[in-house]
Amino acid sequence: MNENSTKSINEQMKERIVRFKDMKSQGIPLMFIDSIIPGHNRINYAVIGDTASENPEYNPIITEPHGFQIGMVKAPPGNGPAFHTHDYIESFMPLSGKWRFYWGEGPDEIEGEAILEEWDLITLPKGLYRGLENVSDEDAWLFAVLEQHEVFEGKDPYWAPDVMKKASQYGFNADEKGKMVPPEDFKEREKEMAEKLKMGE
Repeated sequence: MNENSTKSINEQMKERIVRFKDMKSQGIPLMFIDSIIPGHNRINYAVIGDTASENPEYNPIITEPHGFQIGMVKAPPGNGPAFHTHDYIESFMPLSGKWRFYWGEGPDEIEGEAILEEWDLITLPKGLYRGLENVSDEDAWLFAVLEQHEVFEGKDPYWAPDVMKKASQYGFNADEKGKMVPPEDFKEREKEMAEKLKMGE
């Protein structure tokens, strides 16, 4: 606990609780450049830490350093993060539905895949390209834990070239460190995506 805080222990503890009903309204519909691409639409939630966000305006719910980062994803059927990699470990646990995880040692070829169901777990090593897809018939939720990393200290994430090309066709690009370079109408498109994905429900 923060010994320098003027708040009581109980007041401090209230700030360490994330209620799911409240969290649902704090999603980020365009957290990554691939989020605009059909087949990769989703709502991302930065629960603790930066959770690899490319969107510089993301707001983690809990900002105090924890030595790890936690995120959540809600995706409609047939959607999920596109092929990419990181310089750190990611672990995922489906909370609902079924998710297809696919991977490859490079950005151009898928070499394996697995279907995970509720409460299954997969851990993905740094440098391995990976993609995720909700293969359920309805919206599904995913829980993610990321190894500690510094925000934008290096490039993050690394997208497969095909993903970068498709995102640019929608006006979304990333700089040399992986930080989003949004189009001029970003706010309008973010609002449209939030409505499309029924954020908050």
